[in-house]
Amino acid sequence: MSGAAWHARVECGSEVGAGFLVSGRHVLTCAHVVRRREVAPVVVSFPGRRELTGIPATVAVHGGWRGGATDPGDLAVLELDHEVPLVPAQFASPGVDQDHCELIAYGFPKGYDEGMLASYRALPGPLISDEWAQLEALTAHGQPLAPGFSGAAATLADGRVVGMVSTIAGGRDMRVGRMLPTQVLVRYWPELCELIPASDHRPEAVRRLYALVRRAVAEGLDCAPDRLFVDAVGPFGPPLPEGGFASLGAAAGYVQWEVPGTEAVTRFADRLRELLDAPPARPAAWSPILVEIEHSGAGADQVTVEVSAYRDGHRRRVDATRLSRTDVREYVQRRVDEAFDQLAPGAEELVTFVLPREWLNEPVAHWECGPEDSTPLGCAHPLVVVDRSRYRSGRLRHQLAKKWQKLDARTAARLHRVDCGDRERPPSLRKRLRDNDADLAGFSYPPTAARPHFEAGLNTPVPVLLWTRTGCTDPAHEGPCSGTAFLDELTATITGVPPAELPRRVMELRETADADDDPDGHWAKDVQLLWDDPRCFPQPAASLHSPVR
Repeated sequence: MSGAAWHARVECGSEVGAGFLVSGRHVLTCAHVVRRREVAPVVVSFPGRRELTGIPATVAVHGGWRGGATDPGDLAVLELDHEVPLVPAQFASPGVDQDHCELIAYGFPKGYDEGMLASYRALPGPLISDEWAQLEALTAHGQPLAPGFSGAAATLADGRVVGMVSTIAGGRDMRVGRMLPTQVLVRYWPELCELIPASDHRPEAVRRLYALVRRAVAEGLDCAPDRLFVDAVGPFGPPLPEGGFASLGAAAGYVQWEVPGTEAVTRFADRLRELLDAPPARPAAWSPILVEIEHSGAGADQVTVEVSAYRDGHRRRVDATRLSRTDVREYVQRRVDEAFDQLAPGAEELVTFVLPREWLNEPVAHWECGPEDSTPLGCAHPLVVVDRSRYRSGRLRHQLAKKWQKLDARTAARLHRVDCGDRERPPSLRKRLRDNDADLAGFSYPPTAARPHFEAGLNTPVPVLLWTRTGCTDPAHEGPCSGTAFLDELTATITGVPPAELPRRVMELRETADADDDPDGHWAKDVQLLWDDPRCFPQPAASLHSPVR
């Protein structure tokens, strides 16, 4: 026992099981051994070091086991009350167990508090339910896998761990059992990946990978593990696992164990290093997903739609098609979801609808994310609209880019109100917006209510326009109205918000309105945001429908 003092005895109420030390303060065991942890203390002892007895422990990680004999996730990571002066267990590469005849388990059957050894072998072949390796006794004699062996390390003759004994399924003689091999253990505790050598990976590459993962966690790096995985495996790699990854460590472990070859590990680490070393992004550093809609010229009801995504300043087309106006929503739902695969890991998405002028009041923020997700797009992601005419105007793009250079240095911008009843002529409004060097213009009415006034704002280089889609329908009236109330609330809400952050702030407003007890009565229910920074959309593409055949 002097060379394997990491074997542990685990007690929780009347339950006794085994475990093994994997770090100075962490012990691996079965979840069912500590099933009564809510009502009974968990204590750990190390028979190889008699002075290390009765150490209190808590369950730091639970594999999700629900209580049944065939339920997956029968794993628990115990955190000891204090660090113990022992060398932790060493692991073998996954799959080595099938190349060796004998595996040794050290458990604590009834009447043997000091422990007993059992000799078994793992049957070659596929895992049972992709979870367990089957164990069978080597002889008809000797110590069987009795209760008290649950959580024991299954080791090779040299003491390296290849798995953990989890269940005993052989009836009275208990000559058959199951173990969770190491490649299954890491599914439930990704941090274990760093401790397990992989035969097809260079040790230095793995050490570098997990050093970067630890750094990212310590620095609170905001990155999307799913997108980092997709970026690492490339377009011809394995698909993203169903449900994605719960943590950065889980994604790194999957790349290490489940993706063939060594290139993905290197790419994952390289991309993570880029994100860690990148300078803080400006608030305006959005990665747009662009939905461009225009008339196709093939009929009043026919439009051309193109969905694309920007990455590293380059536009990547997802798909383009011609279809009827009634089919646009369903098409956009599918293609926007696909566009996310084109974004860089950790990118700040900005769903942007480039619309014909008569479509600017379309409720695109209320379109559902998909057939199985009724969340409005504008509540799930920052979402803005852009006027197609000025998106194509080189003059306005040049003026808007200069305007945004000024806005980058400001911490907030003032909202210029366009209220009902002011009887201001469109040329006068245009002049007022120019003279005041307006950054934001808020309208108390939608574009359809007073198109000439609205176009005065669109044809002036005002980077941001806001309005309520269902605001006042007759802006010529006197006195306050729902549109006035909207502008009052809007002014109070966005005061102090940098213009570059408005897409995120408006998304929060939409979420608040949608979650309200009376969503239809909330002032921000139909807020529409036209947010136009040409720097986010470099090198606009030519017309989607070319007359040249």
